[in-house]
Amino acid sequence: MATKLIAESGSTKTDWVLLRNGKILEQIKTDGFNPNLQSAGDIVAALQQQLQLKHKPDEIFFYGAGVNSRITGLLVKNALKAFFHTTKISVENDILAAARGLCANKKGMVCILGTGSNACYYDGKKIREQLASLGFIAGDEGSGNHMGKRILQHYAYNTFDAELRQYFEEHFGNDLNEIITHLYKQPFPNRYLASFAPLLADNRGHFMVENIIEDCFNDFFHHHLLKYRQSWRNPIYFTGSIAYTFSDVIRNLCDQYEFELGTIEKNPMKGLIAYHK
Repeated sequence: MATKLIAESGSTKTDWVLLRNGKILEQIKTDGFNPNLQSAGDIVAALQQQLQLKHKPDEIFFYGAGVNSRITGLLVKNALKAFFHTTKISVENDILAAARGLCANKKGMVCILGTGSNACYYDGKKIREQLASLGFIAGDEGSGNHMGKRILQHYAYNTFDAELRQYFEEHFGNDLNEIITHLYKQPFPNRYLASFAPLLADNRGHFMVENIIEDCFNDFFHHHLLKYRQSWRNPIYFTGSIAYTFSDVIRNLCDQYEFELGTIEKNPMKGLIAYHK
């Protein structure tokens, strides 16, 4: 029986699960990978440092953020081929992982709200409708990256009150020049911006915090879900750390927009394991 390795990768972390005869042999977490921000060599180097499996996979099913074209898919595939020395490799984007993991063979709208964001209509077998993803610079509405931008703006423009300014400075520092240098000169600016999001989780109930969360999610609903007629015809499923952390706000917004809420999962791996068994 083939040993299957499933990888579900966002921009911040990757969950790896090794299966044999439908049973889990190993589970490992590594950093996330994004072929829009990394070369094949960068990915191989990260795998060499972080991924140490006791068993060799026969087949690999990789789902990743940033796999949005033939070029980025091939880049990831070449990196995995170089590291694992196998040719049985399937590379798909993270929204298909969410669809298979959350919907299985059912129809639904599928949303990712993690470091980045995305949405699609899934017909139970394939993704049938999907708007363009503009990435962390021009898109990612409702994501940790999006919320991080709002947090940084509120701090830098003196919008935060004393309580939230103190929290920000205690956790992220008060040197704006250093923060800006990190943002524009260091790798993975999307991860860096998303790292500010715990300020929101740790200060629930504060009116500015609630406004940022709801405004960012409303942007996601307006720019994505409201553009699909299928949003009113099918359950809407959410996955990702941001969706899971602020699930109460998502539930309220689904009620307001008269959407049927499916499930909200931290990640789709449980469903992916069932799918690939």
